[in-house]
Amino acid sequence: MTPSTSQTLPRYGLMLGNFATGLCILAPAGMLTVLADGLNVGIRETGLLVTYGAVILCIGSPIVAWLTTRIDRRTLLVGSLAFMVIGQAGSAFAPNYATVLALRLAMVAGAAVFTPQAASTIALLVDEKDRSRSIAFVFLGWSLAVAGGLPLVAFVSGYIGWRGAFVAASLTALIPLILLTFALPRALYGPPLSLRSFSVLARNRKILLLLSITILSLSAQLIVFVYLAPLLQTLSGASHEVIGLMFALFGVAGFIGNVVATRLVGELGTWATAGVFIGCTFVGLLSWSLGAGYLPAMGAGLGFIGLGFAATNSMQQARLVQAAPELSSASVALNTSGVYVGQAIGSGVGGILFGLGWLHGIGFVGLAFAAAGLGVWSVTRDR
Repeated sequence: MTPSTSQTLPRYGLMLGNFATGLCILAPAGMLTVLADGLNVGIRETGLLVTYGAVILCIGSPIVAWLTTRIDRRTLLVGSLAFMVIGQAGSAFAPNYATVLALRLAMVAGAAVFTPQAASTIALLVDEKDRSRSIAFVFLGWSLAVAGGLPLVAFVSGYIGWRGAFVAASLTALIPLILLTFALPRALYGPPLSLRSFSVLARNRKILLLLSITILSLSAQLIVFVYLAPLLQTLSGASHEVIGLMFALFGVAGFIGNVVATRLVGELGTWATAGVFIGCTFVGLLSWSLGAGYLPAMGAGLGFIGLGFAATNSMQQARLVQAAPELSSASVALNTSGVYVGQAIGSGVGGILFGLGWLHGIGFVGLAFAAAGLGVWSVTRDR
């Protein structure tokens, strides 16, 4: 391999692996109504597939990072993708809701390792000056999962059912699995982690504040996003085609936001760039909340929320790596746990509000989370 190839192939493999991970974790949101009908359960129960999975992920991410610290990155990342392939394929043939839930919990326990270890792995492969941009590039996979993956899930589930959608999701993990098998070098290890690594981070005020921003931002975004399809159907009478377009709008906006973030961060720095995109989430939820029931206003709000979705987390990961480079595997794992804590809070609170029929209130609760995230961000400026 030439030096450029030795970095390029892993970058794309890790990015596509994040695509598969994002689709694995968010797939139920793309087919929430179809899946609920197919499994003969309610919307809230189907949404709990996301919530329960998030609980496993937020607990599992730091634990798996610690337990696997002595396993080389190639074996670890390829193994995580194999869990996704098997879990999604198994879900496609599940006879009932309980089986889907059990398979999902097992699958996400294996998937918990991928995103944090992808970020720490690319940090090992590139020069320090390229680290922030490379981490942001790898995280583009999540934006692409929403931009292309979830509309595909919505389309496939709408026309051939939820089982076909799970098969399609399973196949998406095969490509990065094969690519990383050949692209990542052998015997690639991150800095050794111990329980002390996490205790050191727990005493670092800056790290704790950064993690709280992640939790608040994701709670704000996903309280709406997980229930997007039924909210659009109920509040505006949107069709399956319109819902698919809205998923695509969110994802394309997320992709654009992350690309713009990789350009801005070199000029503005990570603190200011993170503030721009947390602000996008706030503006988007304000538009959604005030315009609930009016499709153009909801679409505009969704676009702004999408701009903040992946870009905010990319900057959060970059800031954590900057804050404690020697403990980046642990801090990024904790950040991923923060993502899933936010996912659990957002989907859980959204499910409660949806079940109570407080559909217009969902956006305003998300807005409060976003405002709190901006407040914490304002006191984390690098000196």
